[in-house]
Amino acid sequence: MKKKKVYVLAHNIRSLHNVGSIFRTCDGAGVSKLYLTGYSGVPPRKEITKTALGADDSVLWEFHKDPISVVKMLEKDGVQIVALEKNKNSKDIRKFKPKYPVCMIVGNEIDGVEEALLKLSDHILHIPMHGKKESLNVSVAFGIGIYLLV
Repeated sequence: MKKKKVYVLAHNIRSLHNVGSIFRTCDGAGVSKLYLTGYSGVPPRKEITKTALGADDSVLWEFHKDPISVVKMLEKDGVQIVALEKNKNSKDIRKFKPKYPVCMIVGNEIDGVEEALLKLSDHILHIPMHGKKESLNVSVAFGIGIYLLV
């Protein structure tokens, strides 16, 4: 079976433990490449390695300060861009049918995905919430979202 090309852009992830968890989930989901951008922490860092359990060595990754340049590069390569963010324009991720290759953008734990990245996205997707809270931890939301895409 041919592997689906799936990329991830994680922008301004402040917790190194969340970065490590994203690495580990990327490995499990078979992500082609992880792009860390903004002030997201990068390996080698003990907090990342502790949570990633070695996935920081097995997952292809790059760091770029500017996420916009990464998105534009991916778009030139025909990659569909989707942002995981809840807003008035977002769609239920369970009803979304991705076109591969695809890149999922996740954002800061407090502020979410920046508006400039949302504007560049082909689709904005959300995970339905049934409780009182309106969001999940970024690494948990990413785990749910990436497995729904693959």
